[in-house]
Amino acid sequence: MKADFSGLEVGFETSGLETVAGWAKGAQVFKAMNQIGSNLMDGPAFKQGKPVMFVCGDGSRKKIVLDLVQELGFEAIDAGGSKIARLIEPYAMLWIHLALVQGLGRNFGFAILTAKRDE
Repeated sequence: MKADFSGLEVGFETSGLETVAGWAKGAQVFKAMNQIGSNLMDGPAFKQGKPVMFVCGDGSRKKIVLDLVQELGFEAIDAGGSKIARLIEPYAMLWIHLALVQGLGRNFGFAILTAKRDE
């Protein structure tokens, strides 16, 4: 993210996750916790249910990350490999835009809803 919150420094052709993974050769790097405000990261409570938190990255330790995210109170979703960070990093910009520019405030999260019927 740019220092002035006006956009992303990297994205679509690479991501922050991929950049960090390049610096930390051999490390397993994951992206998560960028789709909600910091004030709600340690136990989000919503009357409608759990907010979703996408996790992406490659490696055998992803389950540990997913479990930690779930333990914090999110619906932890494995969104895919490292390249998917190119999608969830701009998703964070949507949250920031809604919270700060549109005036929605910081007390909201995103959710995945499924239909009750099969179609």
